[in-house]
Amino acid sequence: MAAKFGTQEWYDIYKEEINNSKAYEEAAKTWEGDFYFITKKGGPVKEPIVGYVDLWHGKCRKAEVVTDMKKYNPEFIIEAPYAIWKRICLKQLDSTQALITKQSKLMTGSRGTMAKIMRYTKAANELTNITARIDTEWLD
Repeated sequence: MAAKFGTQEWYDIYKEEINNSKAYEEAAKTWEGDFYFITKKGGPVKEPIVGYVDLWHGKCRKAEVVTDMKKYNPEFIIEAPYAIWKRICLKQLDSTQALITKQSKLMTGSRGTMAKIMRYTKAANELTNITARIDTEWLD
């Protein structure tokens, strides 16, 4: 049964898949940080979708859909239109390439630095591999 993209059900599966991934655990064993993944309003997305993901030493401690962006103060925020997230999740577009070409936007919170995130591109690629494994019901 497919989980609808951007729902709590989808994020619950994402968390479980991250926690079951040996490849991610190895690539992110020294990573400590959290994210907002924002799907911008547009197309089939009527209101922005904000997913909060807390990653700690190769595991996911929390993954949830957030309606109040003041709830957390994540180190990093990655924002993209729905069509770009879909292409990244389906591995049609590399997440790093999307950032470099400004198809997605990475912002640092009060604690995050670009230098930190650039040291973990392998972990980022593993997160993309995990999204590709989720049976996703897309919104379009």
